[in-house]
Amino acid sequence: MSKWILMPDSFKGTMSSLEICRLMREALLRHVPDAEVVSIPVADGGEGSVEAFLAAMGGHRVEVPCTGPDFRKISGFYGLLADGYTAVIEMAAAAGLPLMEGRLCAEGATTYGVGELILAAIRDGARRIILGLGGSATNDGGCGCAAALGVRFLDGTGAEYVPVGGTLDRLCRIDMSHRSPLLNGVEIVTMCDVDNPLCGPNGASAVFGPQKGADPDMVTRLDRNLRHLSEVIRQDLGREIADLPGAGAAGGMGAGVMAFLGSRLQMGIETVLDTVGFDALLPGATAVLTGEGRIDCQSLRGKVVIGIAHRARQARVPVVAVVGDVAPGAEDAYQEGVTAIVSTNRRAVPWEVARQSARADLCAALEDLFRLYNAFRTAR
Repeated sequence: MSKWILMPDSFKGTMSSLEICRLMREALLRHVPDAEVVSIPVADGGEGSVEAFLAAMGGHRVEVPCTGPDFRKISGFYGLLADGYTAVIEMAAAAGLPLMEGRLCAEGATTYGVGELILAAIRDGARRIILGLGGSATNDGGCGCAAALGVRFLDGTGAEYVPVGGTLDRLCRIDMSHRSPLLNGVEIVTMCDVDNPLCGPNGASAVFGPQKGADPDMVTRLDRNLRHLSEVIRQDLGREIADLPGAGAAGGMGAGVMAFLGSRLQMGIETVLDTVGFDALLPGATAVLTGEGRIDCQSLRGKVVIGIAHRARQARVPVVAVVGDVAPGAEDAYQEGVTAIVSTNRRAVPWEVARQSARADLCAALEDLFRLYNAFRTAR
């Protein structure tokens, strides 16, 4: 009996990692009926992360009333994994772009509901929180989340308020003395796949602000306000966070979780690999099948395929990346532990066209891959 580990990322805009796992499994079992299959959908911290973790680890989804990004009450959610003490929270479930329903306002959106989800998960027994950053509508540096957890933000008159991106310039003092004691002893790991600093041309406002409705003048104001936040954090908390890699993720939420929650930022794939016990699954494996929509030079910066390849290489397990598109520079992945790259695109067509047959093309590529595997197996 052979053992296969299926661990693809989603093909953005076409197929979820959960669906790709299913298609890989079906194709594999058609050609290797006695295979032991371990399916692990990959989550990157954005939308679908809770679903992917629950599919891989078991557990259940918990619905929670919380505050949306525009301060309206909504129904958010988190996942409590089968171990009973690990909760997975998508920031987007309480502060995501779709929740604004087209009324984008980077200056006025809040992460308050994210803090409410964290408190709800802890009250539900969670002692380890996996927080995914991605898809946010906010630019408040995580202050809303911290306010929901008891951190007090004071303006020049000493009045407490909940800062948003457009009002961070009013901030004069941060008081951590009322932070919820429920956080004590709780480990918070934040999934963050970008390395943007908090401010500047590569910072949260400049890079991500426009997709949240910020015009050039607003981007300038938001950037200035986040820099002011970093100065108050340095003054009151003694932490230099502005230039840390990932501080600019999700409208500065990366900076906020480090400063206010003591969280560490970690690549999403590393979080997934640790949580599912990937290293313990590798011994005896025939191969790992992974993949993503496009493999390119960006993939080499610790993304899903390379993160898996690094670990599998230590156990001398082959890694096959099944991808939608192979870009120049992808061959460097071989030096990182990838054994082979298989493209699903059978015709040279633009993505808008290719996406229409993505499932059929993936199935065809998998068919060829496992036919080749069987040919080599029976020829031995």
